[in-house]
Amino acid sequence: MNLESKIGDKTAVVGVIGLGYVGLPLAVEYAKAGFQVVGIDSDAGKIEKLRQGENYIQDVHSGLLKEMVQMGRIEAETDYRRISEMDVIFICVPTPFTDNKEPDVSYIRDAARGIASGLRKEQLIILKSTTYPETTEKLVQPILEANGLKVGEDFYLAYSPERIDPGNKTWTTANTPVVVGGVTPKCTDLAVQISSQVIAKVVPLSSPKAAEMTKLLENIFRSVNIALVNELAQLCDRMEGIDIWEVVEAASTKPFGFMPFFPGPGIGGHCILVDPYYLSWKAKEFDFHTNFIELAAETNENMPYYVLDLIIRSLSVNGGAIPSAQFLILGVAFKKNVDDTRNSPAIKIMELLHQRGAQNLKYNDPYVPELRVNGTTYQSVDLTREVLQNSDCVVIATDHDAYDYDFIVKNTKLVVDTRNATKNISQELKKKVVRLGCGTNSYHRTTHGH
Repeated sequence: MNLESKIGDKTAVVGVIGLGYVGLPLAVEYAKAGFQVVGIDSDAGKIEKLRQGENYIQDVHSGLLKEMVQMGRIEAETDYRRISEMDVIFICVPTPFTDNKEPDVSYIRDAARGIASGLRKEQLIILKSTTYPETTEKLVQPILEANGLKVGEDFYLAYSPERIDPGNKTWTTANTPVVVGGVTPKCTDLAVQISSQVIAKVVPLSSPKAAEMTKLLENIFRSVNIALVNELAQLCDRMEGIDIWEVVEAASTKPFGFMPFFPGPGIGGHCILVDPYYLSWKAKEFDFHTNFIELAAETNENMPYYVLDLIIRSLSVNGGAIPSAQFLILGVAFKKNVDDTRNSPAIKIMELLHQRGAQNLKYNDPYVPELRVNGTTYQSVDLTREVLQNSDCVVIATDHDAYDYDFIVKNTKLVVDTRNATKNISQELKKKVVRLGCGTNSYHRTTHGH
């Protein structure tokens, strides 16, 4: 039976390499649709949990995962010995950057080599990891063809970037449209067919390169616009009586030509922070410098340093200083209502405070019970009245909905709000708050007696 028929009658075995925020939800969707799924991950802890039907990804339904494992629809391995059993293989591995902001595609390379060790005819490989244009054809394809099999004839290869938004209850793996670009038309057709089994809308593109660039555009678009509003927030902090949050809200009333983006302590997660550097690195191969994109990335990466400066200035109004102050960081996930701490600006702020001599540093996050920063393991403290009252500065780094901001501000000396989380508290309480991008903050005016 050929691959197309196996996909059609759901007898195709689906392999998923990398069982994290992208891979595990994808594996569960295919198992739910009736496919046999074999997952591969080098993390033995994850594999053991999966074999027990235990969930470790917030966006995955725990009951459904357990059911799929108990039914035998989802199996998990730490190695590539079962590659030849798989008909379709998704690569969902991390793509970080190095300390020098260069792409680290070692995980993709290792996955391709693992697949090549058992590659056979009539297999389809789909790369989903975020990466720079030409990765599919110039990195993955040569590894897979090294043993003599030819893409488009013996096996099939395509790129279809993930579009996962952690914590988003509206747009999920199943209903978020995806794009697909195959090395050959047959590769594209097969990739569209298997993707359409679990995803409502699949858009075919002309090539893997087009799909790879599409993913970068999506995230760099956000990076550039967030950088713009972050820069304006810093300007508003210097100006008299202009609140950037009010300005963005007002501009949002225009029904055309404007899309709201909001400032913050920096950007986190995997894609928005990483993608500008992937593209700028690749662009240099063509003697092209993505100055505009790199400037936006630089602006966003500087925001934790700006927040540090805001903390120092706010503390100093009453003669406080970092080494002697007690700090409480609220929220360490990279965005609200999730447990994902990848590249979180809150962690960077904690690192900067530590470097400046902070001796008393605590955090609270209802989604992150434990966190390691600068070689130290921190436990999330209970958000009690006593903890708040003993803190010299509370920094709202992530605006989880679970927080009672009236209670927090009422019991605190000083709050540095980087997310506009305190916008709805009373005017009296706002006197204790320094909000990012709000010009002459009421805390400063009140303290100086103006």
